[in-house]
Parts: sequence; structure tokens; C-alpha cells
Amino acid sequence: MVFSGGGTGGHLFPALALAGAFRRECPGVRVHFLGATRGIEARVLPERGESHLLVPVRGVARGVALRRNLGVPWALARSLVRTVAWFHRIRPELVVVTGGYAGAPAGMAAALMGIPLALQEQNAVPGITTRILATWAREIHVAYPEAVKRLPARARCRAIASGNPVRAPKARGVEAARRALGLDPHRPTVLVVGGSQGSAALNRAVEEMVRSLDTDPGFQLLWSTGPAHLDKIVDGWGGVPPAWVHATGFIHDMPAALEAADLAVSRAGAMATSEFLAWGLPAVLVPLPTAAANHQALNAAALEASGCAAHVPESSLSGSVLLDQVRWVLGNSGRRAEMGRRALERGRPEAAGQIARSLLALIPGGES
Repeated sequence: MVFSGGGTGGHLFPALALAGAFRRECPGVRVHFLGATRGIEARVLPERGESHLLVPVRGVARGVALRRNLGVPWALARSLVRTVAWFHRIRPELVVVTGGYAGAPAGMAAALMGIPLALQEQNAVPGITTRILATWAREIHVAYPEAVKRLPARARCRAIASGNPVRAPKARGVEAARRALGLDPHRPTVLVVGGSQGSAALNRAVEEMVRSLDTDPGFQLLWSTGPAHLDKIVDGWGGVPPAWVHATGFIHDMPAALEAADLAVSRAGAMATSEFLAWGLPAVLVPLPTAAANHQALNAAALEASGCAAHVPESSLSGSVLLDQVRWVLGNSGRRAEMGRRALERGRPEAAGQIARSLLALIPGGES
């Protein structure tokens, strides 16, 4: 089998999760990955010891001069030639593309060679790679039901709302999770995450919120600032933040953080929001305004419409707005419980295994 998707972690890590699920379902499967030399997979796949091929495909750079993108078709053509040659050698029985420009050569090669092709789309609005390849895909697994109507009309009958392949929750108890993170085990907890590198916009709003409070607000913050931002933020308090603020550059035990939290404040990336849903965690979502095809704003809008999140555009974000949102959720236990219930209704913690079992039926001799 070949899994292909990358450029960013939002496309690569679903591929890795699905590969893990396939290995559990079918221990004898041989797994290969195909990605881009410029993507995060160029670092992650060698670190994990995965069999892989990296090709020079690259995405279209938005908001730049046309001449900066003139090499994109040539890079795709070179990548397709290399991919076809590789497929002839390893002879995959199934190709699974999880999106991003890095998945385009694998999907195109599968279509040309008659190899069964499946897609997994993480966002409420399918990316261009998914939309193009959908015509040839045997199955299209989407995380958001809203994505189906944005696929080509003739491909919609092959779409399945399966959820995103995320880590299934393994509860240890809220108080135990908080203790593991050095938090007060009895305090309501707000988790702030802006991605692995942090978010300058979220950090500014949180700083404003904290400085606007003269007294203890009755909740605690677990704040992942991003490694590059931590020292500056802590120095702003003379090295000693308020006792209820727990700032860290990166949260290594994210399952504990998700269990410890009563509310998440986050960007609206597909994989982050899928983890919130799996844990039944209400969220205040501040989409990244520069995300491709505005997909984060559309993710946030879909989750707000379903009643499990609040959507705050970055242009409206401030410390006072953030505090109002936090108090709006934490201040009403019934509202918080209802948001959590609706999140769980959309959450698909077993998505990876379910998708793997479905796709096994596409392999000659496989079982569903």
C-alpha cells in the first residue's frame, strides 16, 4: 500500500494514523509513503524509519508574482514520471491520498495505472487535490459531512462521512490528567493552542486577557505559546506569570491536556478540531485567515452551526472578546455540557480503524 499526503502535518499525520490502523487490521501489509521534498514529511518519514519516496512536487504559492509559480507544472511532471516508475517497481495494490499538493502525483499515477485509489479529506471544504482526484477514487472518506456537496457531482455517491483519523481518547480521569500537567486538579481549565509553533495572534489576545484581570478569574490557563514565543511572554511578567497561568512552549502530553480541559481556544485546523470533537471538548475557534481556500474559517463555521464551538474571526479578536467567550462557556454549566454533547455527536474517535476496514475491501482478497 502507498499512503501519500503532506506538505504540512495536517495532511501527513492522517496518513500516518491510517497506516498504523492498517497495520493493526492487516499485520502483513507492506506500507510505503510518497511525499514532497519540500514538505514536513521529508523530516518525519526518515525519523520514523518509514519506507518512502520524496518527489519535487510543490504547491502553488498564493499571493506572489506569476513567475514564482512557473516551475510548478514542470515539478509535477517530473514527480509523476518518478512516481509511475516507483509504482512499477513496488506494485501497490491500493493508493490512499490524504490531500495536499504532495498527494497529487500518487493519485494521478494510480488513476493512470488502474490501481485502486481512495481519498481522505480532513476539512469542511475539500482541497484542490481531493477535488481533482475524486473522479477516479473508489472511496472518498470525509471528516465533515458538509464536504460532500463540494465534491464533483459524479463523485458524491462514493463519499463516506468517516471523521478524521485521530488518537482515540484513553481516559485517566480529569483530576489525574491535571495533576500530570502540574495543574490544580480542581480548577476549571482553559487549553490554549495555536499549533506546534504557536500563534502570535492568539498569544496577543491571551496576554491582553490576562493583564485585564485584576483578580483571580476562577479558572486556570494551560497555554501552549509555541517554543519561539515562550521566553518573551514570560519575561513580560518579570519571569513570574500569575499563578493561574501555566505557559509552556509545547505540550508533549496532548491527550492529558485534552482530558484536563473544560474549554479549548485554538485555531481551526482539521486535525486539532477533530481531537476536540473526539474528547467532547467545547471550543472557541479563531481560524487562521491565510489558510488555503479559507478552509479554517469554513471548519469553524460548520462547528459553530452544529453547536459545539464558537467562531471568532481573527479580525475581531481581542483580550476582552476572548474573556467574554471564555466566561460565556465556563459560566454556564448547562451550555458547556450541551456543547460537549454536540461535539461528541460529531466526534469519530474510531475513524482510523473504520476507514482502514472499509478500504481493505478495495484490495484484491481483502476483507471489509
